[in-house]
Amino acid sequence: MASGVFAASISCMDGRIQTALSDWIRNTYGVDYVDTITAPGVDKRVAEESDVEPIVNMARISIQKHGSRLVVLSGHHDCAGNPVSREDHISHIKSGVDNIRSWVAKHDLMGAAEGSDQIEVVGVWVGEEWTAQRIA
Repeated sequence: MASGVFAASISCMDGRIQTALSDWIRNTYGVDYVDTITAPGVDKRVAEESDVEPIVNMARISIQKHGSRLVVLSGHHDCAGNPVSREDHISHIKSGVDNIRSWVAKHDLMGAAEGSDQIEVVGVWVGEEWTAQRIA
């Protein structure tokens, strides 16, 4: 297993949010590294469980190989991949957080990984000022 404390970030591929989101995760949760799992409009994909197998597989690697015990799902302002209102994003993020929590057992995200069998899953909104805020 890799050394250091890791978290996994499931976020849109939009480069505008990456630094702010990674910094927020590291500062808020005291992790050393953030594994980034990206896809356009990912909050909607996870909420609807549409084409999520690649995302699940990357989360599994982060959890099993890097020991991540925190998974952050985010959505953001001005998203080209999911061009909906802030309220719709918030709904997608909250549903997505519930879905990711179900993946731990459903997709055996832990496998034979050592440590806590609990994975913390949180939802984050990145707003117009490109700052992150926990919403779920």
